[in-house]
Amino acid sequence: MASKFTIKEIAHQAGLSLATVDRVLHGRAHVRALTRERVEAATEELARQHAASHLRGAKVTLDIVMQAPDRFSSAVRAAFEAELPLIRPATFRARFHLAEVMEEREVVALLRAIARRGTQGIVLKAPATPGIADCLADLAVRKIPVVTYVTDVAAPLRLAYVGMRNERAGATAAHLLGRMAPQHPSRVLITLSSREFEGEEARRIGFARYLAQNAPHLAMTTVSEGFGVNRATGALIGQALETYPDIACVYSIGGGNRAILDAFAAVNRSIDVFAAHDLDRTNAELLKSGQVSFVIHHSFRQDARQVSLHFSKHYRLIEPHVQIEDTEIGIACPISLT
Repeated sequence: MASKFTIKEIAHQAGLSLATVDRVLHGRAHVRALTRERVEAATEELARQHAASHLRGAKVTLDIVMQAPDRFSSAVRAAFEAELPLIRPATFRARFHLAEVMEEREVVALLRAIARRGTQGIVLKAPATPGIADCLADLAVRKIPVVTYVTDVAAPLRLAYVGMRNERAGATAAHLLGRMAPQHPSRVLITLSSREFEGEEARRIGFARYLAQNAPHLAMTTVSEGFGVNRATGALIGQALETYPDIACVYSIGGGNRAILDAFAAVNRSIDVFAAHDLDRTNAELLKSGQVSFVIHHSFRQDARQVSLHFSKHYRLIEPHVQIEDTEIGIACPISLT
């Protein structure tokens, strides 16, 4: 058994004598199978330690590009800034590029500027538009890895996706809302920030499928393109309330929840069940006050760890067989915060 480590190093790691390790390495007789396994395990552990020692000085700089309401992106930024310094053995650093609303050309221009300046990876939350897809194809040719966050793009255009399985998250919301909603016929208002966010559309599909099968007395109406911004979202909700007098519940995928509540209050309408996404500061306050019924959420810090694992595997900083688990879907209700 050939080894790049000395007999003394292996003997110390395995807790065996020099003579025993020598017999194993030279394939001599009268060595128990268990002893050979201990020497093999010690050699593998030394190899891992050796690799880690070379990686301690490695630095990976990521550019995090997010189109999202400030309440969401601020929570994500705080989580990433708290978690990335803890990642080992390499050092991860992040540069943040955050905006509430960006046109396609602005996202593309930003991605191309990042590529020109140089980056070791991009974390992207943006709409899956044709122009952005073309830009991501160019980045792939230039060997710039992209991890999509919360909302996805076509698989060939990115290294990995990090976030909840969105269709399952939507079905989870439908299961809870269907049990809490009145049993007489009424309507659920589904709100998206934009249909161009694939993650939000997947949540809507999962919600609608589950509700149609399990609570057919609940009709559904979708409004979108408010981008989670309060003023635009409030106007859309006001129009929906004028059109549909039977709206009794809300499934807010795209945010702008204070505006939604204000729009209902403006016409003296109540909400029987209000389901929301993401446990940011605003939703935590609304949940604690009982204005939101429950929140589907996930750990942003877990997301940061998963992002670092994907880039670590890409740059061979960790073993390729390391498994990266799916993001856990959490459910928060008012009692969770009391």
